[in-house]
Amino acid sequence: MSHTLPWSKGPAAGAGGGQVVVMASRLKLKSIVRVPRFFILSGGVYKQAQNSPGNVGISLRADPWHKTFWTLSSWESRQALQSYIQTDPHLSVMTKLKPAMRESLFTSWKQDAALPPNWEEADRRLAEQEARRAAADPQPG
Repeated sequence: MSHTLPWSKGPAAGAGGGQVVVMASRLKLKSIVRVPRFFILSGGVYKQAQNSPGNVGISLRADPWHKTFWTLSSWESRQALQSYIQTDPHLSVMTKLKPAMRESLFTSWKQDAALPPNWEEADRRLAEQEARRAAADPQPG
């Protein structure tokens, strides 16, 4: 059973019309014993995203018993998203968590700034990204 944190507006919420960049991720851990550390480290990353320049909003979803976590965020620009990704604590936390990860899947798209992203669209786009990945790297059968 997954739990979702509601959409939390960032500093750039309502800053104007046009398009935003939406980013969704699905993160799967190798082992349930890695879940507590993931929660501890990801808390600072969540707070960083909430307060990052250019962040329009963010939501998180977690299914700790299945070792799976999702993010959904929107940004004023790709540059704002990249700046967040390349800044600590996000940068150092991702490095620390890399050995714990079984799989990481990311997708992004542009959409109207007036419409907040939704999980149904994120799930659909992540499934499409997963299918593209599988087609590009078929496993021996």
